[in-house]
Amino acid sequence: MRFRSPHSHTLWRLYTNTSEAQSHEILTQSQLYTLVLNNYTKQGYFSNLIQNVVASPSFLFTASTNLSSSSSSSSSPSRFTIVNSISQELRDNRFNVASCCVTLNNNNNNNVVFPNLKLKVLIEAIRMVLEVVYDQRFATFSYGARVGMGTHTAIRYLQNSVQNPTWWFTVRFKPRQFQNEHVQKLCSFMEHKLRDTALIDLIKKLFECNVLVIELGGNCLGRGFPQECGLSSLLINVYFDGFDKEIQQLRLQENRHELDPNMIVSAASDDVFYKPVKVYAVRYLDEILVATSGTKMLAMDLMTRVLTSLELDLGLHVDKENTAIHSAVSEKIEFLGMELQAVPPSVLHPPMPEKAIRARKKYLRQKEVRALELKNARERNRKQLGLKIFNHVHKKMKQSDGFKFDFRIENEIREIFKSWADEVVQEFLMNIDECQEWHRSLAAGDFLSLRHIRNQLPIELVDAYDKFQEQVDKHLNPIKIRKAIEEKERRVKEEEERKYARRTVEDLTKMCIKVDAPILLIRKAVKLVGFTNHMGRPRPIELLAALEDADIIKWYAGIARRWLDFFCCCHNFRMVKTIVTYHLRFSCILTLAEKHESTKREVIKHFSKDLKVYDINGNVEVHFPTEREVKMMGRGNLSDPKPVDGTLSLVVIRLASDEPPSNCIAHFCDKTTTVFYRVHLLQNTLNMKPLENDNWVQGMGTIHESLHRKCLPLCHNHVHDLYMGSITLQDIDCSCCVDVD
Repeated sequence: MRFRSPHSHTLWRLYTNTSEAQSHEILTQSQLYTLVLNNYTKQGYFSNLIQNVVASPSFLFTASTNLSSSSSSSSSPSRFTIVNSISQELRDNRFNVASCCVTLNNNNNNNVVFPNLKLKVLIEAIRMVLEVVYDQRFATFSYGARVGMGTHTAIRYLQNSVQNPTWWFTVRFKPRQFQNEHVQKLCSFMEHKLRDTALIDLIKKLFECNVLVIELGGNCLGRGFPQECGLSSLLINVYFDGFDKEIQQLRLQENRHELDPNMIVSAASDDVFYKPVKVYAVRYLDEILVATSGTKMLAMDLMTRVLTSLELDLGLHVDKENTAIHSAVSEKIEFLGMELQAVPPSVLHPPMPEKAIRARKKYLRQKEVRALELKNARERNRKQLGLKIFNHVHKKMKQSDGFKFDFRIENEIREIFKSWADEVVQEFLMNIDECQEWHRSLAAGDFLSLRHIRNQLPIELVDAYDKFQEQVDKHLNPIKIRKAIEEKERRVKEEEERKYARRTVEDLTKMCIKVDAPILLIRKAVKLVGFTNHMGRPRPIELLAALEDADIIKWYAGIARRWLDFFCCCHNFRMVKTIVTYHLRFSCILTLAEKHESTKREVIKHFSKDLKVYDINGNVEVHFPTEREVKMMGRGNLSDPKPVDGTLSLVVIRLASDEPPSNCIAHFCDKTTTVFYRVHLLQNTLNMKPLENDNWVQGMGTIHESLHRKCLPLCHNHVHDLYMGSITLQDIDCSCCVDVD
């Protein structure tokens, strides 16, 4: 037996701690790609991803970091424990999925299975592996669950790339979960690139335990609801990848067709515009839009081929009653929670109205008056400064026999007068009347222009006079100046005519996509939640009176900001702003007034219209977007905003009873200074069933009803994030929620 000295034992422990710390480093994007691509074989598939990649402690640690809602929990002791446990169980092939599942029951026997935090880390690690394998292989028109390929990216593609659509249709699926045959088909698709039996079996086990549930045709995908698994969206893209390839081939086939005489539109005798037949497709998870610039027969043929591929090849149930062809010009179509329609460019960029033209002319006149006032003030200041310099020089001359200064100011004075002279000359040359008067006095009636006088004078004098006249004609000739001004005006007028002609031609030959927010549905949602009464005026929400003042404002602010972020790419975004600044803001003010049994004016006087609150240190906090902030909002950057459903249909209210302290159930948050909050869901509060009640808002998703009246121990920071919509119940370990009477 070999013994180590105490000194060597200390070195060994130090080496072990160092290697463990290095194994739990957060991997960069390039390191993740390198780690996965190292398992790519020459035969064209990936192998041993579970053992070589997913089981790596550093890879699992990176996955756990993605689940964290804050960077402060990166050194959480529970994180290292969970990562080491998952890594060891995967390497020993003894990871038990069923033991990591928690089932929540409700009165309607509609159970839901939630994974615990340990299983969530493993699911996120699998998602990261599949993202590296498949993301670069997906079709370009496949959006959702991809980096930089969110909702706004799909909308901007429709706005910028789809031109002259005539007919289009969206594919609707009947609400139905993936069955065993769909899971087998999905696994067979994955086996084309993955030869990893352990990974495929693990995904099948997730389906068997109902942790991984995919329901097409519902309203839960990609919205941050807790019943949706983090792996669902990516697997949907994998399942539809073959279908996307067929659509891509179909698009290329239709776009290669030769010139069709019926597609030639003559706008004038000399101008001929060719409008080729194009086919466009966009898929966001289970929402599919296909558009064409061809005839209705072509659109019908496309729809038949698309539905055949979905039903026969993928085994999906299409809702044929709601899948119909629509005219892109005369009918609106719903897609991604927005309304689309093909319109001429003048609708998106309308000409300036008469009122705006008058306002602009008034502004230009005011601008000229201000410029004249500045000019007069500048001349007055020059005169005063010149008098000061003259008095100073005159005083020095009287005190001495010459210019004897203690310091030299000639260069400064020379620069000042030179700049003044240049400005005066430029202003003089821009005045045609003054130039014409001086040109007449300097060039007309002079005896040096007579020939018999010029012959009697010295040649040097005559040459000097001719050069002087050339300079006078060059700088003071009003005809040249007037021609230059007229030429400039003519160019401006021709440019305006060209722009007008181009706009007219585009209106006759081009159709663009206009994206609108569904204002009727938004107003219906506003009325459903209780922001407004039956007359459409703001009203208080009695349920929120149990919250703190700051929490009431945060709840309203989370809904307002999510609506503004989601619909910022719409053409009628101004109407969404009105709903936020009027209905939501004053509903919040009225709720605060009812809580404190005061009037609306008293609440505005205390909180102001911007709904300002103060933190513990007395600092001002503004959570609700201010009126100026909302007014300045427009089309933001590319993002993947989640719809407002999760924030709109959820209210968490603090319990009045004092419960024993426990750990915060947000991912990897070790804070024990928590408070219990009870979950109230909108559909249960209103006694509605979204799938059966006509009063429910079309397309609005719901959180699973098994979480109704469950209690969540949360710390102050995560409650703030939950109210503001920064995190959702998907970012919380719902398997740890408790029942409190």
